[in-house]
Amino acid sequence: MASIPTLSSSSSSILSMSPSNASNPNNNNHLPFTSLFGTRITTQRLSPILPFPSVSCRTRATTATVSFSLPTTKREAATIDKTPQWSARSIKSFAMAELEARKLKYPNTGTEALLMGILVEGTSKAAKFLRANGISLFKVREETVELLGKSDMYFFSPEHPPLTEPAQKALDWAVDEKLKSGEGGEITVTHILLGIWSQEGSAGRQILSTLGFNDEKAKELAKEINEDVDLSFKKQA
Repeated sequence: MASIPTLSSSSSSILSMSPSNASNPNNNNHLPFTSLFGTRITTQRLSPILPFPSVSCRTRATTATVSFSLPTTKREAATIDKTPQWSARSIKSFAMAELEARKLKYPNTGTEALLMGILVEGTSKAAKFLRANGISLFKVREETVELLGKSDMYFFSPEHPPLTEPAQKALDWAVDEKLKSGEGGEITVTHILLGIWSQEGSAGRQILSTLGFNDEKAKELAKEINEDVDLSFKKQA
């Protein structure tokens, strides 16, 4: 067993407290003074390094970052005071979209990931509407892999996979639509879902079409576009 040096305040030396020294009181092995004498040395117990952080910690950290990275670049029609903000559910849905892209080891967060993020969050009007029409997370994930394929098993996504161009346009559409409405309140998950649907040719729209979503359902959903603004998460039916 390796010896453990300790500082002695009563003597002018540093004693080497090994098992052999402890059993032999006549053993006078001393270490000479060094520049460490008189310096306070503290130790800290290190927690075991886990392969993955806990889900709650990862979610909080991701959400904090995402709240500043959601695009709000379309501000021409709004003053600073009237710039629309994203709802709590929108922010969480986006965070879950990034996580879904990483689970599939995709290099980017696309419209298909935004769609999965909406379903993972699960409490918004948009998510409930999708499930009521038979569009579940499992089906969307299955269609995503069928459409885009599987990533190389040795590829690792970045911590925050950048948005694809259609995904960026979908979020910009959500901002534009909120500004055009001239109404107060926040940009909801429904805005994001309809933004995905607005991107013709995108993976997210193709998956929605395959699973039975269409323009009529989009119009039906648009009627509830401003109903996901409660930050307490308690008023959802």
